[in-house]
Amino acid sequence: MRPNVAVMDCGSNSTRLLVSSPEGATLHREMRITRLSEGVDASRRLTEAALARTRQVLEEFGVIARRSDPCDIVVVATSAVRDAQNRQEFVEMARAASGGEVAVISGHDEARYSYLGATAHLPVDERAPVVLDIGGGSSEIALQWDSRLWGTSTSLGCVRVSERCLGTGVIGAVETLRARDFIDEELARAASELPPLTDLAGRVRLVGLAGTVATLAQLVSSVVEYDRAAVHHRVLTRDQVRVWRDRLSPLTPSQRATIPGMVPGREDVIVAGLLVLEGVMDFFGVSDLITSEDDILDGVSADVRSGRRPVTM
Repeated sequence: MRPNVAVMDCGSNSTRLLVSSPEGATLHREMRITRLSEGVDASRRLTEAALARTRQVLEEFGVIARRSDPCDIVVVATSAVRDAQNRQEFVEMARAASGGEVAVISGHDEARYSYLGATAHLPVDERAPVVLDIGGGSSEIALQWDSRLWGTSTSLGCVRVSERCLGTGVIGAVETLRARDFIDEELARAASELPPLTDLAGRVRLVGLAGTVATLAQLVSSVVEYDRAAVHHRVLTRDQVRVWRDRLSPLTPSQRATIPGMVPGREDVIVAGLLVLEGVMDFFGVSDLITSEDDILDGVSADVRSGRRPVTM
């Protein structure tokens, strides 16, 4: 009997779970804000509080996963753990809390899994898909070009950009300019590593993943409670990104939290995410993007079902 597969993604801002059947049907999907990357950019260490928050969620997710016995449990950790000097402490904690195997994956593998998940069920389009996964500590860019899957990881996570450039309160012109300079520098570096990025400018279909994009979709549609059907494969325009960035920047996080559609736990980092999204859209010269709720979880799950395992960097 082939087991179900449970994948837990320990990202910089959220910890998420996908349980799927051997045939790939979704049995359970859940997300919790855990802010694992809190302070990592400055200290290069995962804090005890962040580890405790994540441990509690992994224990709960482990209980959910084992309800569908037998279940193959896999935990992947990304930017926050990659950057942390005490990442082995995290690995031991995550293994004990989840009851599964743990892999700290590279930025390239993170981009590859995001691409595999996001493009599996996209509506047909003649443009080449470029997948942008805006995380808390990093953002991954991936594309298929010349029979090769290209992927890179940047430091453009919404938590990192907030901590480094914007702060936690009202965001003014000085903070915005500082963030834009940082974003432009990182995108220039990414382009130097991935030559197709420059070649494809103006000719791509941007596919946006993760919390910033999903939250924007909810804000645009005024969806108060998460509704996958309302945010999955939705087209968002460059103008909508700008309008919401302009609307949210002058507000405090507590004020942003009251707006219908704002996902709790994202109110203090959403502007940073929108600035990253603006920067990438401008870089590629695109006026819109398509959202995807299929992401790294789906990519890892598909790989595990096919017999491949995530590899620690």
